[in-house]
Amino acid sequence: MNIFKRAYIRYIMHRHGIAHELWAEVTETLAVLQGMTAVEKAHLRELATLFLYEKRFVGVQELQLSNAMCLLIATQACLPVLRLGIACLSGWIDIIVYPGAFRICRDEMDDAGVVHHQVRALIGESWSRGPLILSWDDVEKDSQGEQPGRNVVIHEIAHKLDMLNGYADGFPPLHQGMAIPDWTTALKLAYELLEARVENHRRVCINPYAASSPAEFFAVISEYFFCSPDILHSHFPDVYHQLTLYYRQDPLLRSFPALN
Repeated sequence: MNIFKRAYIRYIMHRHGIAHELWAEVTETLAVLQGMTAVEKAHLRELATLFLYEKRFVGVQELQLSNAMCLLIATQACLPVLRLGIACLSGWIDIIVYPGAFRICRDEMDDAGVVHHQVRALIGESWSRGPLILSWDDVEKDSQGEQPGRNVVIHEIAHKLDMLNGYADGFPPLHQGMAIPDWTTALKLAYELLEARVENHRRVCINPYAASSPAEFFAVISEYFFCSPDILHSHFPDVYHQLTLYYRQDPLLRSFPALN
C-alpha cells in the first residue's frame, strides 16, 4: 500500500471512525461474523468505515435509515472483500434500501424473439456501475442467521464482484496463480448437478435459486461460503476450495476452530 493511500485511510479513520459502542452493538450478535479473530474484525471495521464514507445510503418508501442500519449493511458488504480490498467495491455509490421486497417491471425477450412484460418482487438487486438495492426486512432477518446460507447483502456483493470483468456470468476476475480450468470445472460440474436435480424435482442441498443461471449460482454459493460453509464444503468440496482461493478466506475454520 503506497504512502498516499495509507494517509487517506488514516484520515478517514480519524475523522469518520465508527464509535466503539455502535460497532459493538451491530457486530457482537451478527451471525456471519462469529468465529472471526480480533485482527480480522479490526480490518473489517476499517473497511466498513471506508465503505460508509464512500457510499451514499438512501432509504425509500419512508424508510428512515439509522447509523446502526447502515453499519449492518456495510459490515456484511465488506466481509467478502476482507482479503481483496475495498477497491473491489469502487465505481458505484448508492445503496438504496426498501422497507421490504420491491417490485420491478421489465420487458424481456424470449428465445423466439417475443417480448414479455414481467413484474417481479425482489429482495435485492445490483448493477455493474449502478446502485446496490436491498430489502431491509431481509437484511435484518439474514443478519440473525436463522436461514442457513441466506444473506442478501453478500449475494448482491458477489454479483458486484462477478461484474468486475463484464457481465455477471459466474466468472469473476480470478487472481494470479488461480487455474482457470480448475475454477471452470469445479463450478460447472456442481452447477449442472444442481440444475439436473432441480429440473427432476429432486431434493437439493442448497437454495434451488442457484440453478437459475451461472451468475446466480456464484452468488448463492458465496452466501453459503460465508454463512454456512459446512453445507457447501460437505456437498461441493471442490467449489468450496475454489472460493477459498478466490476470497482468500476459509470460513469453515471460523465455524470449527479445532480444524486449525
